[in-house]
Amino acid sequence: MKNRIKELAKAYAPEFTAIRRHLHSHPELSFQEFETTAYIQQQLTAFGVPFKAGIAGTGIIALIEGKNPASKTIALRADMDALPITEANDVPYKSTNVGVMHACGHDVHTSVVLGATKILNELKDQFEGTIKVLFQPGEEKHPGGASIMIEEGALENPRPDAILGLHVHPSMEAGKLGFHAGKYMASADEIYITIKGKGGHAAQPHLTVDTILVASQLVVSLQQIISRNNNPFSPSVLSICAFNGGFTTNVIPSEVKLMGTFRAMDETWRFKAHELIRKQAIGIAEAMGAGIDIEILVGYPTLYNNEEVTTKARGFATDYLGAEAVGDTEIRMGAEDFAFYSQVVPACFFRLGTGNVARGITSGVHTPTFDVDEHAIEIGIGTMAYLATQF
Repeated sequence: MKNRIKELAKAYAPEFTAIRRHLHSHPELSFQEFETTAYIQQQLTAFGVPFKAGIAGTGIIALIEGKNPASKTIALRADMDALPITEANDVPYKSTNVGVMHACGHDVHTSVVLGATKILNELKDQFEGTIKVLFQPGEEKHPGGASIMIEEGALENPRPDAILGLHVHPSMEAGKLGFHAGKYMASADEIYITIKGKGGHAAQPHLTVDTILVASQLVVSLQQIISRNNNPFSPSVLSICAFNGGFTTNVIPSEVKLMGTFRAMDETWRFKAHELIRKQAIGIAEAMGAGIDIEILVGYPTLYNNEEVTTKARGFATDYLGAEAVGDTEIRMGAEDFAFYSQVVPACFFRLGTGNVARGITSGVHTPTFDVDEHAIEIGIGTMAYLATQF
């Protein structure tokens, strides 16, 4: 099985590199992946793989039944959406949709999982169980396409025994993979605060409620929630990233708006922190005579890599690629909506090396110069197909 998958991954690499380039040239924003989903459906039809479209809008669920299809189900997931970034790369497959770019590698994710799907369909008489393939919209936008896919039954009928996903990793050389068992990526919640008070002349602060001062106190004070209340061995971040208020030098504004993000690696602490943020913000505003509105938009949960599934996946990857190609990857305070799946079924989300220092392919994700060493596509296709057959 291993050698046959390697042969097919190598043979199909040019085809799926071309597919990746097509997708890269035609990026679409979250929940607007209309051409992308139509293109994927064309490929699945050509492969002879049955599927259901229209999940979470543009999502697709494909099924490959091997021998004894009811014996187990393994799910594979790829996200399809792009980012509102203008591409700066001068390459033949540069984005033709100005202002939109596959700057987070979802074109690679989709191409890899499509390639694995083709291989698995061809080898379905050689493995046990069912492979469930999810092509998901809207990873980059709240509330996350994964949450909607789950609401619409993507993890039922059949329910996966495990789900696998991968993400490009530009700081890791192409040809390598990274795994981390346990808590792997942070939850991500958005904070919106509006401070209100009587504005007035800057020379008469005693006749006003100084909303700038209130907001400044709040920005500093909120950091103490992390440093004084959170277990220091459990990573957490609170960052206020926007401070909007005032328009001139001599007027105290009647309103200041703050926006920020809160990240955590523990779900219990996450929601305790929400309450502390609200309590502290309201208390400071009231003590200084200001009114306050606060909204915490609950986003993606912590991504948890099931220890047993991840240990097995890492072992299978080592068997497929060799020990020198498989390593550890660090926990990350970034967020990923694959986390929703990981809260429902045993999951493994791993990293696919896509960098190449010698060729200058080093730009990070979410930048206008992001690109990948396309050798990673062959590695990803083969690894994903092999893992799916081994569980």
